[in-house]
Amino acid sequence: MPESNYYKTLGVSKNASDVEIKKAYRKLAMKYHPDHTKGDKNAEAKFKQISEAYAVLSDKKKRKQYDTFGSDGFQQRYSQEDIFKGFDFSNIFKEFGFGNADFSSRRGGSMRFAFGNGSPFGGCARQQQAQIKGSDLIYEIPLTIQEVATGSRKTITLQHQRRSENITVKIPKGMITGKKLRLAGKGEQSPYGGPPGDLYIQSKVLADPVYSIKGYNLYINKDIKLSKALLGTKIYVPTIDGKRLSLKIPAGTKHKTKMRLSGHGLPSMANKEKGDLYVIIHVVIPKNLTTKQKSLIEQLAKAGL
Repeated sequence: MPESNYYKTLGVSKNASDVEIKKAYRKLAMKYHPDHTKGDKNAEAKFKQISEAYAVLSDKKKRKQYDTFGSDGFQQRYSQEDIFKGFDFSNIFKEFGFGNADFSSRRGGSMRFAFGNGSPFGGCARQQQAQIKGSDLIYEIPLTIQEVATGSRKTITLQHQRRSENITVKIPKGMITGKKLRLAGKGEQSPYGGPPGDLYIQSKVLADPVYSIKGYNLYINKDIKLSKALLGTKIYVPTIDGKRLSLKIPAGTKHKTKMRLSGHGLPSMANKEKGDLYVIIHVVIPKNLTTKQKSLIEQLAKAGL
């Protein structure tokens, strides 16, 4: 099922009343109804969209679920069969002045909508039904920074309506937060015999005790003493692939100076390039001084430092 904004489809606000929703649907139904559009396929698709939107927003329970979980969450919980279950289009269209709710084309009878079973995609419209794809699913998978750097394999369990399914997923390098993998045909089954939806594996990188991450770049904090910042020093920086790099800290380095180690970040998912590793220098200022340290600092102060 494609992602939808039902309020936008009907042209109403999220706070619209039941009367406003019904009025908006009636206006659109009059415009896009098959009896008025003479076999226009675009109008037919629009008619199905507004009917689906109205079936949800006119039902208090379904509307609450839609408002709570949003489009993705709602469509993962409700198939199209669920959306139209118990919904009587026949009475609605009689009220709108269309007469019976079983509409056939007046010229050739090639298009037919049967609403008696509660769905605008039911009845004799088998050809149209077969084109209705099942719901797409999004599965958020947690990954460590190390798994993003090297790639991995994960086995996930999907809970479908009547069964569970274990799927092994190959995670490529560079799958940072928000990146998706598409597994065709692994979504929900179509309730009308059409092709199944797709499964999208979406990554979420877990917090790491050593590195922080922004895009493909890594950041690490390193503490140095005040004397080392003034005189200069050398430190060792761990990389994501287990190496230790030597980094020269020049004399006079300021607090929170950012130093770049090119190409030691995370690999790109699209190519072989890598991000960078940034070292943030933290100059540690002692809270308490020994008598000797205080004396030396006083001497430095007298010397103009």
